[in-house]
Amino acid sequence: MRLALEGVDCYYGEVQILKEVSLHVDAGEIVGLLGRNGAGKTTTLRAIMGLVRPRSGTIRLDGTDLGRLRPHEIPGRGIAYVPQGRRLFPHLTVEENLRMGLLVRGGGADTLEPVLGLFPMLGERLRQRAGTLSGGQQQMLATARALCARPEFLLLDEPGEGLMPTLVGRLLDTIVALKARRVGVLLVEQKVDAVLRVADRVALIENGRIARHATPAELAAEPEVLLRYVGVRR
Repeated sequence: MRLALEGVDCYYGEVQILKEVSLHVDAGEIVGLLGRNGAGKTTTLRAIMGLVRPRSGTIRLDGTDLGRLRPHEIPGRGIAYVPQGRRLFPHLTVEENLRMGLLVRGGGADTLEPVLGLFPMLGERLRQRAGTLSGGQQQMLATARALCARPEFLLLDEPGEGLMPTLVGRLLDTIVALKARRVGVLLVEQKVDAVLRVADRVALIENGRIARHATPAELAAEPEVLLRYVGVRR
């Protein structure tokens, strides 16, 4: 199974944000999308979810043209999105937030149990209101809720934002566990070292264009590339 963008152009009003973006994620593959602020990373994820409509180009999940679907239909096809800022239901409990994820594809206890196995901390807080969790716990809940939809592909936008290094490490371990389950992951993250630790491939985006595809090993051997496109030196 493959999620693929081909020649995607997206605009906000008359301002073009994405310019002929082409990239793909295969089942069981982790692809990092790196770039400076404003380069188009979040817009790429929003375009996949139908929240921004491309003016040209295609976004396909195998043979399905996602551009023909309404945004609320896309999660049911097997794509889950954890946006920046988590966007939980703060006044609902942990369990109620998870059940919102289960509704997407009709999951039950057989779906919830393995998700809680990835995040045992959540199993201890099922009756706690989501808004009272710490930032790291809320990120885990947002990711767990997405996984309750039994996705074939998971889109993560800045999951490590504001988290302590130990929690970032735990989140990365979860992403690697998803790879073993053949879930494809498209990861947007400012913590470059975190992306290079888990990604199979990296796409570098600059001013709305994919400037380069590379492996983590290739980027480690060419530190000036990261400095140019991301503004960091390893």
